[in-house]
Amino acid sequence: MSRLLAGEAIAREAGQLAMRLRANPETLNVQRKGPRDFVTVADKAIEKLIADRLRRAFPSDDFVGEETYDAGTPYRTSALWVVDPIDGTSNYIAGRPDWCVSIGFIHNDRPAIGVICHPTCDALFAALRGNGAFKNGVAIRVSQCRSLAEATVGFDYSMSTPASDHTGKIAAMLAAGGGYRRNGSAAVSLTQVAEGRLDGFVEMELNSWDVLAGMVIIAEAGGWTSDILRGGGLAQARPFIASAPGIRDDLLTLCRLEAWS
Repeated sequence: MSRLLAGEAIAREAGQLAMRLRANPETLNVQRKGPRDFVTVADKAIEKLIADRLRRAFPSDDFVGEETYDAGTPYRTSALWVVDPIDGTSNYIAGRPDWCVSIGFIHNDRPAIGVICHPTCDALFAALRGNGAFKNGVAIRVSQCRSLAEATVGFDYSMSTPASDHTGKIAAMLAAGGGYRRNGSAAVSLTQVAEGRLDGFVEMELNSWDVLAGMVIIAEAGGWTSDILRGGGLAQARPFIASAPGIRDDLLTLCRLEAWS
């Protein structure tokens, strides 16, 4: 519980720092990491803040962040913080509201804590394995949707995957009678699945820091996600699906993916 409380406090502090830095966009020093993949001074400053706070509070824990991940470091998944300082950096740069701070914790090789701060909505999502999921202290649950025809699913796009694959999934969803959204932040989308505002989410190439916190929050809200850690790869990009239980099998079929969990 101490780690959950620390994660919540640190996520809020990080969100406040992000808002202050965004107030002066000319100082963000935007750099390109790849196609539609950006980093700013805010990403780096926020990751440093989170890392410093966590290392001070829990010096024996390991830490991995999107901006400082080192493939040569043997991270221990017995006690490991996994952080995306700003998920949805393109939105953040442009002044759109769909971005967040995502802090996850792995204990004994299993996702155990998820905290996501969505500052523009004054929302803090938090979950500890076995203890439920909450938004600003109020319990949340995934939707009861049981049909793709009644579902709205988030389909986000990774630039390294074929555009035809992305549009094909959207076309299949529309053919099933359902709807779709794309907001440019996987972690924000996962909070929407957790509180029932979306019925599912799909992206074909994500990393652990994008989704680890959301995995815990959705599971504790009664939903299902694929296992981003399957095979032991913290930074191995892979497909990721989250859903309300009632559309899980149909969504996996639509995406032509196996049901790993």
